[in-house]
Amino acid sequence: MQVVVFGKQLKEKDLPQVQEVFDTLFQEGITTYIYAPYLALLEGHVDFRGHYAPFDDYRAFKVHRIDFVITLGGDGTMLNAVTLVRDAGVPMLGINLGRLGFLATIEKSHIRDSIQKLKRGQYLIEERSTLYLESSPELFGDIPFALNDCTLLKRDTSSMITIHTFLNGDYLNSYWADGIIIATPTGSTGYSLSCGGPVIFPDSGNFVLTPVAPHNLNVRPIVLSDESVISFEIEGRADNFICTLDSRFELISGQHQLAVRKNDFPIRFVQLQDVTFLNTIRQKLGWGEDVRN
Repeated sequence: MQVVVFGKQLKEKDLPQVQEVFDTLFQEGITTYIYAPYLALLEGHVDFRGHYAPFDDYRAFKVHRIDFVITLGGDGTMLNAVTLVRDAGVPMLGINLGRLGFLATIEKSHIRDSIQKLKRGQYLIEERSTLYLESSPELFGDIPFALNDCTLLKRDTSSMITIHTFLNGDYLNSYWADGIIIATPTGSTGYSLSCGGPVIFPDSGNFVLTPVAPHNLNVRPIVLSDESVISFEIEGRADNFICTLDSRFELISGQHQLAVRKNDFPIRFVQLQDVTFLNTIRQKLGWGEDVRN
């Protein structure tokens, strides 16, 4: 069994958990690669008891037979790891060293047990759809896709913008707002949720279109089939606007032609047998708890 350990930063408070990850991988006899920029942060702080090697970029998936990618961090770290994995089809397991943990679902106290379950095959593989951004001029280089969402937003403190929106070529609506969010089911528990969007289950086959601070109060989030192609024209008083894919962003203008559709490949997550989507949202959102007393 071979894994890649991925991280973006190393905090002193997380050192005991990071050390436990590498100790457990060694004890379980798991061949370990470490994302090269993360390895540079770890050296001198973590005791690597076994053999390890750097893992440079997504092209290395074609060279090494990697079974899993283990991320150390929060949900943002997993979103960054998605740009490494891309279409390699390697399942991801997130160990939560951050705060909320909708994607990185393994808590610090369950590190050893989770890696042991991974080794014993006590898991399921869950596929999460991603979205693809078609743009002219091109944006985001060779990774124009997102696991969570694509957003079109006003820049800084400028006035609201107008986003003319089309569904499969037919006019849908003009949103006078601070922006708009196109979220996958995975992204429905992120920015979209904070703007009043619904929670969508991972296998629902939908996109959520959620306006950000709309000027018209009768404009509400809508749920669309992920077989749809959603295109946009943007105008406003400012010269530039912001387009994001997950945690990445680029500046755009009213001259950009933009369309969002379902991507050709999903991202695969490891689901341990006792950590389901239902368990996660109940725990993270406090559902089913009586907090009145």
